[in-house]
Amino acid sequence: MLTRMELERYSRQIRLFGEAGQERLKLARAFIAGAGGLGSAVSIYMAAAGFGKILIVDCDTVEKSNLNRQILHGSCDVGRPKAESARDTLADINPEIEVQSLTETITDENIDRLLEGCDLVMDAMDNFSTRYLLNRAAFRRRIPLFHGAISGFGGQATTIIPGRTACLQCLFPRAPPVRPFPALGSTCAVIGGVQVSEAVKYVLGQGELLENRLLLWDGLLACMDEVRFEPSPGCGCCGLSSDLSI
Repeated sequence: MLTRMELERYSRQIRLFGEAGQERLKLARAFIAGAGGLGSAVSIYMAAAGFGKILIVDCDTVEKSNLNRQILHGSCDVGRPKAESARDTLADINPEIEVQSLTETITDENIDRLLEGCDLVMDAMDNFSTRYLLNRAAFRRRIPLFHGAISGFGGQATTIIPGRTACLQCLFPRAPPVRPFPALGSTCAVIGGVQVSEAVKYVLGQGELLENRLLLWDGLLACMDEVRFEPSPGCGCCGLSSDLSI
């Protein structure tokens, strides 16, 4: 049941999907991988929307060069663990939810422990090695993975549903080269907003998800496009065949 304070806080959302929908969000537990640029947008909007339990994990500390896009953190947080700064910011944004933060590197050894009890995974990472790890863990646990990535004015997003869609490794069989990339805060906001909208729709069971569709945002042209994709035959992660109905 929603409290009086929650009814007031979420009154404009309740006009969209009713108290029952808000209660579904309250019961959901989200795992957010990363408290950087994408993680900032994703976690702030998930907290504001009322996802009842949020676990955010990041191993880094705040640097001044982060502050153009990582809006979870302020100048006074430079030198602090990002997970701690994120926890404080999210708790202030919405004290009605439960926020847990961990300063850890996500690895094969700890990912299943970290995902214990979680209903969905938000990919806010900046490297594909960890993304592949999240992808495998999501398929093992049969929970959705909401992928997002940005570079400069551009970004991408898709929704991976184990048993229904191709996996991230089908879409990206080889990781792109690891190198520093330009990052704009407003691009993080666009892609992070798409990821959160997808997560909300998934929990509510409403709308059409980005299943087997990669959404592409070009900020310089101010346009979006999409690319459809299919399961890769013989994929070592999802194990789906190319004749899956999509």
